[in-house]
Amino acid sequence: MEDILDVYELPYNPNRPVVCMDEKPYQLLGEARDSWAMRPGDNKKVDSEYVRNGTGSIFAFVEALGGRHHVSVREHRTAVDWAKEIRYLADVMYPDAEKIILVMDNLNTHKPASLYKAFKPEEARRILGSKAYP
Repeated sequence: MEDILDVYELPYNPNRPVVCMDEKPYQLLGEARDSWAMRPGDNKKVDSEYVRNGTGSIFAFVEALGGRHHVSVREHRTAVDWAKEIRYLADVMYPDAEKIILVMDNLNTHKPASLYKAFKPEEARRILGSKAYP
C-alpha cells in the first residue's frame, strides 16, 4: 500500500503519466413492462421486475493529474480483452510517453502473459518494452 501511495505522490510528468486502470462487470437490464402513466407533479412509476439482457464489462483508465480518462465496454473481461486495452493505452492514448506508470489490482489476467495470449511474441514484447507495463 505504501508503494502505491508513493506513486500517487509523484509530481505530474506528461512523459511518465500515472494511469489507474480498473474493470467492472455489469448486468445489462431492461424493463419487463412499461412504466405507469404519470399525473402532473407525480414521480414516474416503474415496476421492480426486470429482464436480464446479458452482461458486459467496463474498462476504465484514469490519469487524474493529466485530467485524461478513457472508458470502453467489452462483452467479456478475459486476458485477451485486457491485453487489447493495454495496447490501446500504449499506442493510442500515450504513443509519445517515455513510460506509463500503470496502477491496477492483481486480477489474474493483469499480467504480461495475457499479452502473449492475445498477440504474437514480437507484439507482446513491443508493448511490454515500449512502456505499458510497470
